[in-house]
Amino acid sequence: MINHPAGPPPAQPSLDLDDGSPPRPGRSLTPLPARRPSRLRAHPELARLAVLLAAFVCAACGLVYELELVALGDYLLGDSVTQTSVVLSVMVFAMGLGSLLAKRFSCRPATAFALVECALALTGGLSVLAVYSCWAWIGRHQAVMVGLTCLIGILIGAEIPLLMTLIQRIRREDAGRAAADLFAADYVGALIGGLAFPFVILPVLGPGSGALVTGAVNAVAGAAVVLWLFREEPAPRVRLLLWGGCGLVLALLAAAAAWSGAVERAARQALYGGQVRTVSQGLRQEIVLTGPAEGPLRLYLDGRLAVCGPDEYRGSEGLVHPAMAAGPDARVLLLGGGDGLALREVLRHRGVRSVLVVDHDPALPRLARTDPGLAALSGRSLDDPRVRTAQADPLEWLRTVRPAPGESFDVVLADLPAPSDGGPVTFHSQEFYGLATRLLAPGGRLAVRGGEEQHGRRGLWQAESGLRAAGLRTVPYAVAGSATASCRPGPEGSQSFLLAAAAQPPLTLAPDAPAPRALTPDTLRSSAARLTALRPLHPPAALTLLGPH
Repeated sequence: MINHPAGPPPAQPSLDLDDGSPPRPGRSLTPLPARRPSRLRAHPELARLAVLLAAFVCAACGLVYELELVALGDYLLGDSVTQTSVVLSVMVFAMGLGSLLAKRFSCRPATAFALVECALALTGGLSVLAVYSCWAWIGRHQAVMVGLTCLIGILIGAEIPLLMTLIQRIRREDAGRAAADLFAADYVGALIGGLAFPFVILPVLGPGSGALVTGAVNAVAGAAVVLWLFREEPAPRVRLLLWGGCGLVLALLAAAAAWSGAVERAARQALYGGQVRTVSQGLRQEIVLTGPAEGPLRLYLDGRLAVCGPDEYRGSEGLVHPAMAAGPDARVLLLGGGDGLALREVLRHRGVRSVLVVDHDPALPRLARTDPGLAALSGRSLDDPRVRTAQADPLEWLRTVRPAPGESFDVVLADLPAPSDGGPVTFHSQEFYGLATRLLAPGGRLAVRGGEEQHGRRGLWQAESGLRAAGLRTVPYAVAGSATASCRPGPEGSQSFLLAAAAQPPLTLAPDAPAPRALTPDTLRSSAARLTALRPLHPPAALTLLGPH
């Protein structure tokens, strides 16, 4: 027989549950000091809404950090598929780690959440400047990008478990209902952040300033709101330290914003030299023009040397003159070519009546019109009355255009870099060539770049396979010398091109235009014979939008 002591059972210590309900079996909670809760906590619905709003804003900021890194990786490396895959996969994996680590801090969720948001605001806000600086001065920005992505993902992953604990402290409810509300706020916030990035943040602020502003919003909405709402959790000294930490984060982000212009200028001088004349952020690329106004200039697109003043004529003449000489040339379509250099060569042919230039970024034609050096180099070709311009992605424009009868083109010129030279695969795919072929008039020709031969000829034969799959006959040819030889060290090499038409096109030069400096009929024929002899017995398959790249 078991004897029970007389009298009432001893009182149990009070635990950290605001609604006064007992703890679940096996669960240990850290007691909170007996301090008066915030006034908002007296209205559970408003307090709950404040936590959901914090989840909404933090989710939007987290997705913006992710998209900033994806965009910057695309700018620096020009491979959006690889950058998106790396950032997304590392971020999602790190979020799982963050969710596991958050379990260790659930006893003090408000304090932990404030620390997480301060760290996330600082890391995410400075991430773009950090990666850009490493790219400019160190050159190992891929590892830095992966490391920052992992750290940001861990901090983002810790948010939902901590917010779940906080929302249960306001009013205990079914875990499924609380999780549904939190995830709804999280997903809607991600939607708003994802839409704000391409339409507001990127065009208005750019990647660097956009990340800094996002970090400031993150710090205020995350740490400050939760510390105000759950001010009874941390001790007074800890609470002051947390508020001070939030203020320090905001001060650091403000200082970085003030110095970001100087950092960018110093980085560009390290990359491009001391004569950076013009820097502009286009819709899809950063455009940098260097060199004295009266001397040789260089044009960089997303860090890639696109134009070297003393040598650019080789690439422009090689693309344009053989295509213009092979038949009628009254109506010309120029895809790309916003710098006006290939257009300059087109307009030297007296038979040209109209030229349509389709370029995806209006900033480049605007620079070609307004910069004295680039305008002089292009012969102010964009101001010619025979020229019309259209702002559109060349592939999307080809897909949607419906030319009226009689409005097809005698010559279509794809002034777009080959994949081996840093150009996107989409502009050299079988789909692109097929859509361009629809616009050719009877006897019309299509000319494309095959890339610099020092990078190999696989891209040339892939492009030829795509043109032949579109039903065209092709002839390869090359121009001796690199279009950027004077601006960068390395072998002289040569540039390859492809001329295509429904019937085998002749390879010659037109008598109605000044003789080009880089080409003669003999060098054209000899380069065509050389490349024809080097054509592989089994050429590589054409690039397609759904095939392997």
